[in-house]
Amino acid sequence: MDQSGLRMSKKEPLHTHRPLTEEERARHAAIREAALREFPPTKEARRKLSPPGIATRIREAREAHQLTWYTLAELAGISEQTTIRDIERGEDVKLSDFQRVTGVLGLKVELVEEIA
Repeated sequence: MDQSGLRMSKKEPLHTHRPLTEEERARHAAIREAALREFPPTKEARRKLSPPGIATRIREAREAHQLTWYTLAELAGISEQTTIRDIERGEDVKLSDFQRVTGVLGLKVELVEEIA
């Protein structure tokens, strides 16, 4: 019990990570389409596109693995899903976080000498 006299649960939340079935994927797509028809997004609300290059490759790899920002952050051992968003937007992030994300996605980061 904590100081307030309430019993604190030691149970961890249960998260299941599994690919969606085709039936679930179709149902979710229909729900998204209906929501977009009923509440079309404004131009300001649209998601920023990833800049060309590394950021786009990271986003494409994440989507190919059917991972959300949250799930990828969890698999990479990163506490904030916004770090994944920042990587995909080409913003500054810690190199260690970037390397963990690329490792989970099966990507290799190399330094290559520039030929002048």
